[in-house]
Amino acid sequence: MIRQTLTAFCLALASALPVAAHEFWIDPDPWQVPAGGEIRASIRVGEAFEGPGYAYLPPNITRFELVMGEEVYEVPGRPGDRPALQMPAPEEGLAVIVHQTRDYDLTYENFQTFASFVVHKDADWALSRFVERGLDRGNIRERYTRYAKSLVAVGSGAGADREVGLRTEIVAEANPYTDDLSEGLPVRVLYEGAPREGAQIELFARAPDGTVEVQFVETDAEGRAVLPVRPGHAYLADAVVIGELEVSGPEDPAWESLWASLTFRVPG
Repeated sequence: MIRQTLTAFCLALASALPVAAHEFWIDPDPWQVPAGGEIRASIRVGEAFEGPGYAYLPPNITRFELVMGEEVYEVPGRPGDRPALQMPAPEEGLAVIVHQTRDYDLTYENFQTFASFVVHKDADWALSRFVERGLDRGNIRERYTRYAKSLVAVGSGAGADREVGLRTEIVAEANPYTDDLSEGLPVRVLYEGAPREGAQIELFARAPDGTVEVQFVETDAEGRAVLPVRPGHAYLADAVVIGELEVSGPEDPAWESLWASLTFRVPG
């Protein structure tokens, strides 16, 4: 009874707090390039689809590739390059930019910030597990990794996204540059190659005038969902896996968050 009461209190507290979450995404400019043109994209961290661009820094990168069909091209770069991706388009078609960061560790400022984050990411269960594990509210540590993908049209833009082997990822099951999206863009959310049932997708839509709207979509038993989209808008889809880690000492992170993002634009 005490445990249930504490969990309920945490949920109520978290719902009244600002959300502490920073998305990570790939931001191409432009989204459509001519055949033989240059693909350019920034790596951004921020909130509400707004944030600064980060330079190409090899120590922070685990994987940075351009996938076109069955071909995989390593993204070249020099330390400090801005934007982080600058390369000639190797062929015509749909280019899938893939980026994986290194692992990062963080310590939450307070329990309220942690509670706000897990509730926002639809992981309320973490609050009761926090109590069950007897964790220290004054020493909340987490390890996080970012997995980003972005779709860019080269020339005709014909082609398809596919699973690229990230630990968690969002796969577009239609081409936003060539397919009819009047019914929305179907996607699939995966974790370690398996579909994520009931996964929350946070969808940010940036209109041509720069305004950003946010809505939430949930995946079905096969990890699938349909994202409502409109012509002329750019989109960031974000899905986060939150898990537990074993702790052997006070310096060890007790939590893990794995961030999957997918960006694209619908022409119009």
